Amino acid sequence: MSNTKGILYIVATPIGNLSDISLRALEVLNSVDVIAAEDTRNSGVLLSHHSITTPMTAYHEHNEGRKSKPLLNKLDAGESVALISDAGTPLINDPGYSLVEQVKRAGFSVVPIPGACAITAALCASGIATDRFSFEGFLPRTSCARKSVLETYQKRQGTLVFYESSHRIEKCMADVVDIYEASRNMSIARELTKAYETVVTGTVEEVYAQFSADTNMQRGEFVVLIEGINKKQQKSGGLSLEDIDTLKTLMAECSVKTAVKLAVQLTGQSKKELYKKALELNSDD
Repeated sequence: MSNTKGILYIVATPIGNLSDISLRALEVLNSVDVIAAEDTRNSGVLLSHHSITTPMTAYHEHNEGRKSKPLLNKLDAGESVALISDAGTPLINDPGYSLVEQVKRAGFSVVPIPGACAITAALCASGIATDRFSFEGFLPRTSCARKSVLETYQKRQGTLVFYESSHRIEKCMADVVDIYEASRNMSIARELTKAYETVVTGTVEEVYAQFSADTNMQRGEFVVLIEGINKKQQKSGGLSLEDIDTLKTLMAECSVKTAVKLAVQLTGQSKKELYKKALELNSDD
């Protein structure tokens, strides 16, 4: 085996439009010894479009347990490997974490080649706040479990972002309407970078009305974004459970004065309210 260890490249690929790939990504895909692809047939279209002839091997959620070792062997032999998913950035709701973890543990280099990602594409085109957000992947399949997740985020500041499929989007939107007030802002980004790309933003009531009236809005792949509660709203309603948890965590490591100071910066809540709660928490101890 070679004394030179190979490199694992994590390469972002287009989420729809085949031109949405960086020059660096094309260089890497051309130069590596093998491309580990989630679906070789799907990725074959991309590689053919860009005249890339690098050999591919299938690497997906059903075979990652047995395919990681052969890829590690290639790296140890001094070969380089590129990991790509069906679309977008690998590991973001796609297979690859197990491989990266093993590669890092074995001492090989992992190099990210950034590019397309449906989450960031939806955020920047939505008109919903982007300074703080949480990504939940796909929400649970059942309505009860979905509502539980939505209720958790209902009183948080950050924008909630999640994926949804055409099979469940209608029921999911009904749950959003049940949980969120009609005036909360939200956005649905559909078929991003593809021929029928649509981004609809408005209040929950407005978006749901447009969604329900247009059957085309119920087809394709979706990114759903729901606005978080803003600081002014949060202050008017007192401390949220999230604020209190943040304060508790800080108090476990800092003095009350420091914990309150940091909590003000992290939550946006008033110093007076946080200090009052800190004293209550101390008295409970």
